[in-house]
Amino acid sequence: MTETRAHYFEKKYCIAGTGGCGREALWLLMDVLGLSPEALSEITVFLDDSPSAKEVLGIPVISRMDFNPELYKVVVGIGMPDIRKKFVESLPSNTLFATLIHPSAIISPWAEIGEGSLITARCIVSTQVKLGKFAHLNLGTTISHDFEGGDYFTTAPMASISGNCMFGESVYLGSHASVKQGLAICSHARIGMGAAVVKSILEPGTYVGVPAQKIEKYKHQ
Repeated sequence: MTETRAHYFEKKYCIAGTGGCGREALWLLMDVLGLSPEALSEITVFLDDSPSAKEVLGIPVISRMDFNPELYKVVVGIGMPDIRKKFVESLPSNTLFATLIHPSAIISPWAEIGEGSLITARCIVSTQVKLGKFAHLNLGTTISHDFEGGDYFTTAPMASISGNCMFGESVYLGSHASVKQGLAICSHARIGMGAAVVKSILEPGTYVGVPAQKIEKYKHQ
């Protein structure tokens, strides 16, 4: 269930990560709930395993030992999919996760958005699109019809995916990367900034260029 103003008082929010992705998740949460930064600071904390500051952007920071799943709903603000997965799997089994969709995003009523996913401003998600759990779509990402993405699928700003594509788990698309229609991309593939994927990718690795070519062996963490 995506968050609305009607839900925000049920639990406080705990944003995992104080880096760039975590701070953007804070902004996303603010726009979803329609709250001022001051009001948001009353119901939100950051979570950092090794906090170096008591607050970030006016939001209190807690450590892992202070996290209580009975008190908080978690917003997973961790950019890299493999690290995000490790974090999610390390949390207690009764943890609840927020699913956030920016008000400016255009989401088809026939799209399915997995639990814990974050969809930022100006994204477009078309018909018969299915996103797995804990997906992150960054600014201006577009996904055309009949797409299926695995858990932890992640895009950087302005990535573009044509119709009838299927992605595995923890696929990452860099900024302005594009994918031709009808292709598959296997789990743990990383597509570099501006790359053009014109044939299916069946082997994990890092792919860059036009057309996208594998450049190095991927070390799964």
